[in-house]
Amino acid sequence: MKFPLYLPQIENPANNNLSILAADVGGTKTNIAQFVSQNGKMVLQLEETYTTNHHNSLTEIILDFIKKNNFEKPDRISIGAAGPVVNGTCHTTNIKFKIDVTELSRDLQIDKVYLINDLEATAFGMTEVDDEFMVTMRNGNPSIGGHIAILAPGTGLGEACLFWDGKYLRPMPSEGGHSEFAPRTDVEFELVKFLQKTYGEIIVWERLVSGPAIYKIYEFLRDVKGYEEQAWLTQKLAEAKDKSAVISETAMSGLCTTCVLAMEMLVDFMARRANNMVLNYKATGGLILAGGIPPRIYNFINKDKIEESFLKCDEMEPLLAGIPIYLNLNSKTALYGAAYYGAFSE
Repeated sequence: MKFPLYLPQIENPANNNLSILAADVGGTKTNIAQFVSQNGKMVLQLEETYTTNHHNSLTEIILDFIKKNNFEKPDRISIGAAGPVVNGTCHTTNIKFKIDVTELSRDLQIDKVYLINDLEATAFGMTEVDDEFMVTMRNGNPSIGGHIAILAPGTGLGEACLFWDGKYLRPMPSEGGHSEFAPRTDVEFELVKFLQKTYGEIIVWERLVSGPAIYKIYEFLRDVKGYEEQAWLTQKLAEAKDKSAVISETAMSGLCTTCVLAMEMLVDFMARRANNMVLNYKATGGLILAGGIPPRIYNFINKDKIEESFLKCDEMEPLLAGIPIYLNLNSKTALYGAAYYGAFSE
């Protein structure tokens, strides 16, 4: 499966054999790696994973990576970060430190430092995804072509669009995960009221489609709707650092009907948000599910159910019926995408 990304300097010989330090900075973890550009490809040399909020700055993480692996200063640094990038700066609530390209360039003494949104990096990384990592969830009509939407639930909810200009796909970042959720049913109105006790008046899509959302939906079913919690699960949740992981794993094992229902609600919300994105962008080229959550729950996702939720709308079902849906299983897509952007964007 080929995605013709717009990388204007990919054939420029001056961009061959560059050492690129790339980072994918998320709310939970930061993946960092050294790549070398070779004939339009990025070749991975070294890689480490850090717990993001165990560190005071991205500079600290980069210096540790360079020292630990004892390699020379890279030619360029390229970063994909979970949050809006404005004038070379990114500061998001899921990460305790600010990322600023001017400060990184000064502190690390490297002239060329690039910073893009993590979903923009994921979009650029689609140039490197092999067919073995792309699962077709829904066939649709891929021959139509056009813009492509990317929906990536993880610690938060990332979104992006690949804009088709007639020759290339051009990544466009988005903060659509922070747009307001609209409940449909009485139960969903109750869920919104429950979430408002934690998050305040405005409930955004990220509160319904993300890792933390899994446990919040389960809590709602248990505490508001009165679903029973068995003693062994109470104990397991009390001991768990990641309660959402306990709920998703228990649901996939089939041991708890409340956990199953919580996950079914999450998948329904994910399909509905996918519907919104496709209609917003008129993404006739398809929808790509990415991020940390979809690959982890792949065996749980009911393709018929996700199709039913995805197609439900007022008048645009014929358009939606032609949209292919893919699941990206490659966890390094954003890391590679940051590297490609750093090497070949200029």
